[in-house]
Amino acid sequence: MKGARASLRRVIDSHCHLDYIEDPGQALTELGLTGVVCIGASPEHALKAVALAETHEQVWATVGIHPTDAAEHDTRQARAELERLARHPRVVGVGESGLDDYWAQDQRAQQQAAFEWQLELAERLGRPLVIHTRDRQGQESAHLGVAETLRGWRGTAILHCFSGHRGLLDLGTERGDYFGFAGNVTYKTALDIQAAAREVPLDRLLVETDAPFLAPIPKRGRPNRPGYVRHTLEFVAALRGLDPAELERVTDENARRAYKLG
Repeated sequence: MKGARASLRRVIDSHCHLDYIEDPGQALTELGLTGVVCIGASPEHALKAVALAETHEQVWATVGIHPTDAAEHDTRQARAELERLARHPRVVGVGESGLDDYWAQDQRAQQQAAFEWQLELAERLGRPLVIHTRDRQGQESAHLGVAETLRGWRGTAILHCFSGHRGLLDLGTERGDYFGFAGNVTYKTALDIQAAAREVPLDRLLVETDAPFLAPIPKRGRPNRPGYVRHTLEFVAALRGLDPAELERVTDENARRAYKLG
């Protein structure tokens, strides 16, 4: 593994919350990381994400409204500010948006309205939409709602922290969407996620951290960092029987294509 790890030079964390990390500048220098997409999922965090992208050449930003914040932040003023920021040259995506019935079961109307507005914004600006989907265990209402909303939409979706949901896997594959795999794919109980990581078309597979959340094995239990994306990459490479350096090359190309990175 040391030889394989030493050869890794093009690792992009396709989804992290860099502004949540106390030392973002230091984090960007760790473990050979070459780029990150910093998610600005509220007006406040969108401003911070854009500021980091302006400061660090290997950082790009997205701007949007997280579904669990839709009831509070989806206002006319917030939409105007986010649309202004979405036109910034360092902004490469909209979101994360979507539906969440895990933390906010009683906010579907607000979430759906914010989701549909961000779909329209992403399509109009030619940006991908980063999608968050989470259900309570044993339920799938949010996943089904996302799938239904995506049908007929002409833009490109990035299914962040993909859960392995069969319906979204089939629909996203048919649509040509991208699937992001985070540190939870390395957990022993994540059998559905691991099965999806084996099956997703290789040219639509992304790796991410969601830092500072969801640290992968062997860092589980600690705050996640963008450089830890290489642990996820190596795990997914083993699942697929690929050399880590080859998967690194592929996921680098995929991230650059999905987000139209320079």
